[in-house]
Amino acid sequence: MNGERKDRDLYTVLDEEGIAWLHFDKRDSGTNVLSAQVLEAFYEELLRLEQDPPRGLVILSDKPNGFIAGADVREFTRLETHDQALAAIESGQAVFDRLAALPFPTVALIHGFCLGGGLELALACRYRVARDDPATRLGLPEVRLGIHPGFGGSVRLTALIGPLAAMDLMLSGRSVDGRTARRLGLVDHVQPQRHLHTAARALVLDPPFRHRPGKLAALGNHRWARPLLARVLRRKVGRKARRDHYPAPWSLIDLWQQHADDERAMLHAEAGSVADLIMGPTAQNLIRVFLLQERLKSLGRTSDFRPARVHVVGAGVMGGDIAAWCALRGLRVTLSDQSPERIAPAIGRAATLFRRRLKRRRPIQEAMDRLIPDHRGLGVEHADVVIEAIFEDADAKRALYRELEPRMGREAVLATNTSSIPLQELRSALQDPARLVGLHFFNPVAKMQLVEVVRDRDTDATVVNRAIGFTRRIDRLPLPVTSTPGFLVNRILMPYLLEAVELESEGVPAVEIDRQALDFGMPMGPIELADRVGLDICLHVAGILGEHLGTEVPTRLRQLVESGRLGRKSGEGFYRYRRGQALKPAVPREHRDNPDVGDRMILRMLNEAVACLHQGVVEDGDLLDAGMVYGTGFAPFRGGPLHYIETSGADTLLQRLQQLEKRYGERFHPDVGWETIIGFGDQPPHNPESGA
Repeated sequence: MNGERKDRDLYTVLDEEGIAWLHFDKRDSGTNVLSAQVLEAFYEELLRLEQDPPRGLVILSDKPNGFIAGADVREFTRLETHDQALAAIESGQAVFDRLAALPFPTVALIHGFCLGGGLELALACRYRVARDDPATRLGLPEVRLGIHPGFGGSVRLTALIGPLAAMDLMLSGRSVDGRTARRLGLVDHVQPQRHLHTAARALVLDPPFRHRPGKLAALGNHRWARPLLARVLRRKVGRKARRDHYPAPWSLIDLWQQHADDERAMLHAEAGSVADLIMGPTAQNLIRVFLLQERLKSLGRTSDFRPARVHVVGAGVMGGDIAAWCALRGLRVTLSDQSPERIAPAIGRAATLFRRRLKRRRPIQEAMDRLIPDHRGLGVEHADVVIEAIFEDADAKRALYRELEPRMGREAVLATNTSSIPLQELRSALQDPARLVGLHFFNPVAKMQLVEVVRDRDTDATVVNRAIGFTRRIDRLPLPVTSTPGFLVNRILMPYLLEAVELESEGVPAVEIDRQALDFGMPMGPIELADRVGLDICLHVAGILGEHLGTEVPTRLRQLVESGRLGRKSGEGFYRYRRGQALKPAVPREHRDNPDVGDRMILRMLNEAVACLHQGVVEDGDLLDAGMVYGTGFAPFRGGPLHYIETSGADTLLQRLQQLEKRYGERFHPDVGWETIIGFGDQPPHNPESGA
């Protein structure tokens, strides 16, 4: 048996009781991922264990951040044919089949993340023990990459916990903590760190019966029950994902319905299904988006900034929710406004967020204790980061900075959450103008991962680096952008929204406008989105962009705001609202589809994206695509607006834009950046260690 060997991706230690402890510790990586090389080494180790059987096997990770993140996503991008993909998947299945067939007890000892292929490996063990803490997360998120489990996970999970619970995990891609996993039957024990090894050893020395789902849950796998349950699952999936946009969850349901009573047939079909999916455009684009996300995450790794205290000024929806999110992520937060009464609603919303996210009483109370109402602003002096989140008025912001700056620590970051005002208009009030940086969060803060880190030529580079480090500290994705009007996301999104308003004013039904946007793949139609953002806010941002960029503001938008129809928050905008839900009328029978409707919205957005790239609002096209996917939900299965231009043909889209200009006017005039956009995207996105 092998002793500890750090020159390998994994090694095995045999203890005095004859138990083999197989440690995963991928070389030159902060994360364990299942590359082809790692899987080959694991297979060889399993063969050695078969030849000289120990009393039992415990598989664990030496990485402090988790067990195994999953397969090495970088290798997905190197697959060129269906046969290559099928061979890679069947090779992984063979490794896990070997693990599942070992004649002695096997235990997966899980801490931190155990996702994708990592959980499939754990499912191939007889038993699983998970550490009891919030950082432990188990899940099969493959649908988010446009595929589904391929190393036997769909077979073993449905057999372990029953099809309804298993399909819910796989179709949603969500992860669960250790206690939830125990309730589901996904793990056998949940223990604090000090008892983990003892629990694993006990399972080897005195192995219990393996977990099986209850009789009722197991019935779901029966041949006669599957068609009925499959119909329910398809209906549920159909509410969130169209088959033509996201085929993976639909393929998984088909796979289970057809083969769930024949393990070998299901394994074979699983491999073929994943091979089909992984070579398709949806998976390739979702993998691209995943790697773009990893690039954004990597931006904070060079920062040694370790903020512990945050002060937020402005307890409105944005400021209050920024403060709540920071407290949720473990920072001590003071929240100020003009009076305690103005702060109280933010504290109430924070309590709701903490209950929903943290579940248990003690963590909820600890988070509430970290969020401190502070109407006198006493937290400014102690804060590592001060975030201004008051209303969009440059004079008011400058007056506030004059008050804050003398009280702030020398190394503290001063950030504004302005959504559209250039920094140059704000920093004139500061003694040290270079310390101001933008941290533009998006609403709702708890759901939107992107934060635009806004800087201009006068912003201190150290301050920008600290702002990026802070953004990663609160588990958000930093996107460095230049301080031009609207920055990146709002600047590209606004022409799309304004064109939708223009279409509605021309008589196109709002529901038809939204339908065409949904057909393209947007997560929400632009009319409903404008209502949700607030038509007054749309008008304000459009006015700023119009002043700086010459964007025309539709008369219809002004009329609605002047009449008090502000969208969902007032109960009526383009739509009427009941309990926060839009009441959408049917499309009139006499309405006739117009192919220009979708093109007018999407091409104005694409034209502005080309302009932003040409003007250097972001460093490169990959960052622009990442910003639009994570800042607006731009159809992820299309890979981002610039990638969509590349794959659709820049020449074709440019010609269509020119046709629209002739028909509808100057606002469709192609930006000069189209001359150089052809050929974008030949280089793969930057990619640090990543798994799925």
